[in-house]
Amino acid sequence: MVEFQIKKKEKQGGRHYPKTVLDIAYEYGKKAYKEFGQLIKGMVLFGSATRELDRLDAQSTPGMGTGDIDILVILDDLTIQLTPDVLEAYKIISEKLVASTDKRLHITTLKFTTFWELIRNGDPVGINILREGHAIIDTGFFDPLQALLAQGRILPTSEAVHAYFAKAPRALHSARMHLLQGAVDMYWAVIDATQSAIMRVGEMPPNPKNAAEVVREKLIKPGFLPKKFSRTVDKFYKLAKGIIHREIKDVKGDDYHEYLREAQEYVDAVRKFLDDYPRKHAKKQKKE
Repeated sequence: MVEFQIKKKEKQGGRHYPKTVLDIAYEYGKKAYKEFGQLIKGMVLFGSATRELDRLDAQSTPGMGTGDIDILVILDDLTIQLTPDVLEAYKIISEKLVASTDKRLHITTLKFTTFWELIRNGDPVGINILREGHAIIDTGFFDPLQALLAQGRILPTSEAVHAYFAKAPRALHSARMHLLQGAVDMYWAVIDATQSAIMRVGEMPPNPKNAAEVVREKLIKPGFLPKKFSRTVDKFYKLAKGIIHREIKDVKGDDYHEYLREAQEYVDAVRKFLDDYPRKHAKKQKKE
């Protein structure tokens, strides 16, 4: 009989987590498996992929912690029908389990078929989970996938390459739209401040279209605000109108910061006016 020694391989892939974090994760995993049983296909302690998972059909339950300890729960949608009732019960029970374990837990849920598609395509989200993840519950698929990744045997598909590049122009468009929306928000800050100041002197709040003229008559002529602020109100009205009617399609970074500075200066001036305005003068205005 030939004798030979069998040596076990060291686990390939994954990240090392502090014992305290692992203890909390395993405690949650034990409770969850007791409640859900075979509904759970896998459970993984992972790093910072939660935001990326939001774009998938992942379910990140609000109010389930501060996100200090991220756990991905993979549900079996191959052999179990994930009906709305099942998912609602899962969500309610998960919230209770988090509350009884550690409020730092943040639970993200993904279907097994969705997770498998991520890995099959070499999707960066799935790759990051494999790279950073530590299996808390594994029914036989996660550790082998981690080993394949460590061996360089999981590669992105051409579809994944094109799909991710297609996101880049959309992200740039979204960035430009955020600047435009930010400019409109500044307009509303100026208008809200204006209307509060006009009401403070006993007048009805003006229509935004006439706000600059009312500021000039009711706040600048009596000496409550400097002359330049009528131009500020008029400037932001025209800016917002141009954006809403799509006459202005882009706001440059330097212009955005200048708008923000000017709006902040105006709001600060109105705040000072409201703080300093004598109550007795307000009563006098009302009588007149």
